Amino acid sequence: MPIVTCPNCGTKNRINETLALAHKPVCGKCGAPLTDQTDAGDSKPQIVTDASFAQDVLAASSLKPVLVDAWAEWCGPCRMIAPVLDQLAAESHGRYKIAKLNVDENPRTASQFNIRSIPTMLIFKNGKLVDQIVGAQPKQVIAARLAARS
Repeated sequence: MPIVTCPNCGTKNRINETLALAHKPVCGKCGAPLTDQTDAGDSKPQIVTDASFAQDVLAASSLKPVLVDAWAEWCGPCRMIAPVLDQLAAESHGRYKIAKLNVDENPRTASQFNIRSIPTMLIFKNGKLVDQIVGAQPKQVIAARLAARS
């Protein structure tokens, strides 16, 4: 059974993966939800689309900050920062969520947030855009901006 640390109080909780699929696990001490930590959901960036953006980003950002990487397959700088975002997702430990939005396949969301150059990283908290990083940046810069919103 994996051990998951509560993002609210820091208590370590053993999670039965089979039961977690049917029921949302909660912290045994404070009762806070232990969402998206029993699977590999936070260890890799989540792909979001125009259709799933409200649910996967805006709603999820009420629990923890969400960084959305607006990218395109043909973009060299986007490919350069992809491993950095993979590392940040693997190191998140439930503190934040990393998502990827392909701007070529999802023009409505790209237009809604006025994305004119890529890569652009948008940070959401409580359903609102709170920060924007334009261009390829070092891991430390992205991590610091994300930590400031956690």
